[in-house]
Amino acid sequence: MTIHREGRILLFVLLIILFALNWAVFYFFPTSALVQNSVILSSVIFYLIILQFFRNPIFTITKNEKQVLAPADGKVVVIEETEETEYLKGRRKQISIFMSPVNVHVNRMPVGGIISFYRYHAGKYLVAWHPKSSTENERTTVVVKTKTGAEILFRQIAGALARRIKCYVKEGQALEQGEEFGFIKFGSRVDIFLPLDTKVTCKIGDVTKGGRTVIAELN
Repeated sequence: MTIHREGRILLFVLLIILFALNWAVFYFFPTSALVQNSVILSSVIFYLIILQFFRNPIFTITKNEKQVLAPADGKVVVIEETEETEYLKGRRKQISIFMSPVNVHVNRMPVGGIISFYRYHAGKYLVAWHPKSSTENERTTVVVKTKTGAEILFRQIAGALARRIKCYVKEGQALEQGEEFGFIKFGSRVDIFLPLDTKVTCKIGDVTKGGRTVIAELN
C-alpha cells in the first residue's frame, strides 16, 4: 500500500496545520489535559480519514484480452442496454460502478489498447446515482481501441463530494489493462460502455476491485 501522488501535497499541508493547531492548544491550555487529549485524538482521527482517501494498493494484475476489468473499486449500481450518443453513436451495454468515500479512488484501464478519444466536460455536481449525472455532471469520456479493433468507452463522473477529476490519458497513448488512467477525489462513479454481444459477469450490488474484478467478457 502506498499513498497516491494526488494526496501527497494535501496530506503534508494538513499535517503542518494539525501540528500548528495542537501546538496552539498546548500553548494556550497548558494545564488542561482533557482539551489537549481531545484535540490530539480528533486530529489523529481526522488525518487518518483523509489519509485513507489517497491509499493506493499494490497488487499483481492478471491480464486477459477477452476479459473486462472493473475500472474502479465500488459497487455495481447499473447494468443495462442504453444508447451512447457522444462518440459510439449506438446501442451498448452499460455497467456503472459507484465509488463511495471509503473506496480506493484510483481508476484503472478495463482493457488494454490505444486511446482513440478523450474529452473533459465541465458540469454540475448532482449525486452520483442521479439518472442525469452521467450527462450533466462534470465528467471525462475516454475511448480505448483494443487489439481486435473493438472500442470501449468509459466515463469518470463527479458527484456531490467529488469535485476533482484527474485523467492522465491523451489521444494516441497506449495503455495496458489494469494500468492507472485517473483518480477521482472523494468518490463518485465510473460508467463503462461495452459491445452488445459482451457477456456481463457481474450483477447489481456486486462489490468490485479496480484492476482485479472481472465484470464482463468480450466475444
